[in-house]
Formats: sequence, C-alpha cells, structure tokens
Amino acid sequence: MTEAEILDFLQKIWVEISQNAQKIEIYVQILAVILGYGLARVVQFRIKSALSGLEDKFTYPLIARTVPVLVSVSLPATWLAIQFAVLAIIRGLGHPSYILSITCSLLSAWVIIHIFTRLMQNSAWARLVALCVWSITALNILGLLSPTLAFLDSLAFTFGETEISMLKIAKGIVAAIIVFWITLGLSKFAEGRIQKSKALTPSVQVLLAKLVRVGLIAAAILIVLSNSGINITAFAVFSGALGVGIGFGLQKVVSNLISGVILLLDRSIKPGDVIEVGQTYGRVHSMGARYASVITRDATEYLIPNEDLITQHVVNWSYTSHNIRLKCPIGVSYNSDIPAVIKLTEETAVTIPRVLSNPAPRCLMRGFGDSSIDLELRFWITDPENGCANVTSEVLVAIWKAYKEAGVEIPFPQRDVRVEMISSDQSSTEN
Repeated sequence: MTEAEILDFLQKIWVEISQNAQKIEIYVQILAVILGYGLARVVQFRIKSALSGLEDKFTYPLIARTVPVLVSVSLPATWLAIQFAVLAIIRGLGHPSYILSITCSLLSAWVIIHIFTRLMQNSAWARLVALCVWSITALNILGLLSPTLAFLDSLAFTFGETEISMLKIAKGIVAAIIVFWITLGLSKFAEGRIQKSKALTPSVQVLLAKLVRVGLIAAAILIVLSNSGINITAFAVFSGALGVGIGFGLQKVVSNLISGVILLLDRSIKPGDVIEVGQTYGRVHSMGARYASVITRDATEYLIPNEDLITQHVVNWSYTSHNIRLKCPIGVSYNSDIPAVIKLTEETAVTIPRVLSNPAPRCLMRGFGDSSIDLELRFWITDPENGCANVTSEVLVAIWKAYKEAGVEIPFPQRDVRVEMISSDQSSTEN
C-alpha cells in the first residue's frame, strides 16, 4: 500500500468512529463490556476456588501444570464467555455489535496466548505464538485478515505438480508449532504412564516408550505436511535415494538403532543391570536409541554404542539374579589350626552387612603354598550395583582384625640365603 492509500484508510476509520460515537448503540456496547467485566470478577472467585481444590487431587505432571494455568486464566475466560453470550443476544436482535466483536477478539487472543505461554517451557516458541495470535487478532479487528490471506495465497510457486503458496507455508508453521507441542506433551505423558506400570519389565517399558514417541512424531509430521497442502505421495520418489544414503552414509547409526531394538526385545540388558564391557564396569542408567548410559562407581558416565553391547563380550552381573559370589584368597601360617581358622573366617565374613547369610560364606583350603597354607573365602552379595571391591575390602579388614585377636599368623614370603666359605687350599688348587 502506498502512503496515500494508508492515509485514506485511516481517514475512513476516523470518519466511521466519529459517526458511530454519536449513536446510542456504541454506549450500550461499552456498558455491556463494563458490566461483563464486573460479573466476570464475581464469578471468577467461585471458579478459582473450585479449580484450586482440584489441584491437589491430580499427581500427573501435565495435569498438575494445567490446573494452575486454568486458575490464572479464569478471569479473561469468564469475561470472554459472558461477552460471547451478550454478542449473540445483540446480533440476534439485529443491533450493531462492533465494539463487542473487538472485545471478544482481544479476549480470545488474551486467553490463547496466556494458556500457550504458561504451558510452553520454551520462551522463544511462546513469544512466536504470541506474535502470531496478536497479528491475526489485529488484522481481524481492522478487517484486513481476508485481504491478507488472499495476498499470501497469491504468492505461490510450483514444485513439481504441487503448488506451494506463502499461505500454505504459514499454515504449516502454525500447525507445526501446535502439533509438535501437543505431540511432545502426549509423548511425555505416555512415557510417564508406561514407566509407572509394574506389569512391564524395564526393557519393555523403554521399547514401548520409544515406539510411542516415534509413532506420535511420525503422525505429527504427516499432519503438518497434509495441512500445508503438500502431497505426501511425492516423497515416495525419494525413498530409493534415501535408502541408499542410509545404507552407505548412516551404517553405524542404523546398526546402533537396530541393535538397540534387539537389546530391548531379548532383554539381555535392561536399565538397572550391572554390566562389564571391556574395562567399563557399572550400572545401566538408561538405554537410548543409539547408546546405553553406564554409570561407574566413580560417577563417570560412559555412553556405550548399542552395537558394542551385541558384538563384544559383555558380562551381565545381574542378568538372571542380582546375587553374585565373590572370592577372597587368604594365606595363613603352617602352624595354624586350619579347621579353627576356616570356622573363624566364615563367622567373621557373615558379620558384614552386605554379605548374605543364605547362602552362607564358605572358606576352602586350596593348597600348600611356598610360605603359607592357601585358603579361599567365597561369599554372596545381592547388590552388585553398590560395588564389589568395597565389600571385599570390608571382609578382608574384618578377617585381619579377627586373626589378630585370635593370634592367627598371616605369613609373608621368606627366603633363606646360604653363604659357603671356600678354603685357601681349595682356592689355590683351582688357580
């Protein structure tokens, strides 16, 4: 629009306002807006108290976050409902309703923006939604929404057999924001419900959560593309090239994805298991699409690719049971009473809190060493995720104290050195 057209448009608006200001209907509508606000303030307190009572009854995070939003938006929502009712009555009687229409448009924008900005955690997306809603509202009030939509629809280009316009792109962006926001919220809600289900194993929970997330995202993409006016069947042309690209360029990625699905299906490794892969020993914290997170005893988190968990040698300390047996080699003096030492060792080991009494610790004689009689203590624990070396250390320290109090000697290697003196006669003969 040129400067002259803009001035002419503003002048027409001013003339219309001046003419309408002299009509009684304008003041009636303004009075209806003021009375509607007063009535909304009165009704708001009852609605607010009712919603506040529901806040403590729901434990789901999404619902728990929604109730405070409804409480905060109760005033404009109630005001909007009252104004819509008044607007319907006035239009039914055939009277002008321009002021009421503007009020309803502004209140609708207020409610929508308030709800989205409170529920959206990303402030950038919230600001974008607010900008879009206020822009549409302003264009609608000024009567420029239809011309603007027609103008955007005229800005089009052809991609193959599909015609894409700026209006379709704008609709696609708005639809993508709303659909993906709803999709991610539903995905988090579904994952929370699946993780709370005690009837499912941890691996099945992870698998179902990932399938739900992938399915919702795929559905969201299809909804956005179809809403943008893009023919989805056109993407079938690129399926062959995409398959070749995946086969060559994304070999490792696809391998890790498939390996992750296999691990979740056969349940060989699941969250909470204690595993050992190469030099890494720790507890499986989580299983992702490409890797498994393993946290060691020193709080170091290793991201192990799923492919390595299938192709490499993996020790799962808690595959069928969390009970594992540990071994401690012990050496005592040849002067010791071996049956009494064996009994003392077993009784001392069972005093450690983490050592199980059933199966009971067993101490066996393994052989006759160079400097000691070799014993081996075998005991069971049920919590390998809390570490194995630390409980072994506790057992050995307790045994050392018990041996010291009982007078049992723990020998150390000894060597005898013999020095032979050579006589002078023998030395001269050899020379």
